[in-house]
Amino acid sequence: MIDKGSSGGGVVSASPITMMESTAENEEVNTTMRTAETLLRLVPMALCVTALVIMLKNSQSTDFGSLSYSDLGAFRYLVHANGICAGYSLLSAIVAVMPRSFTMPHAWTFFFLDQGLTYLILAAGAVSSEVLYLAYKGDTSITWSAQCGYFGGFCHKATASVVITFVTVAFYAVLSLLSSYKLFSRYDAPVDYPAKGIEIPAFQG
Repeated sequence: MIDKGSSGGGVVSASPITMMESTAENEEVNTTMRTAETLLRLVPMALCVTALVIMLKNSQSTDFGSLSYSDLGAFRYLVHANGICAGYSLLSAIVAVMPRSFTMPHAWTFFFLDQGLTYLILAAGAVSSEVLYLAYKGDTSITWSAQCGYFGGFCHKATASVVITFVTVAFYAVLSLLSSYKLFSRYDAPVDYPAKGIEIPAFQG
């Protein structure tokens, strides 16, 4: 539809059909983004549950004694962190898939929780990796002998759980970037004001 002005010029306004097509395209893009984000949140849930189950079942008895994940504080922390991660991933996926308007409080909530979960899982993987290193290599300065030679099965399962935990960290790093973008893209860019010249008075000698 074209509205002509008195000066003979024309101002083109969007037709209802064009507006409907644009709305449909935006809705399709939003649906695709919600689906992608939901999958990104469900995959870490499966990974956290897998790492959790492997570590929970990790115990071994040999002629040298018995060893369980509960004997080491780092592995207990890994189990708790993966449990929290699995629960949050499921709840956030349910919220993300719901077709509703995404408000600023929602954006800030996802931003802080995604950041917090990323550091929580990263810390669990880092602490557990240090314990595994000592279990494989030992440390003669503190008279800590290598134990994986005696409890090989235990160390293999613990290693698998830690590796899966670090894969989860990679997914949560992507989710943190996504939630950061969804939050800060709602703010307008700062206005670039033209710099005013500063006049410096000239003093004559």
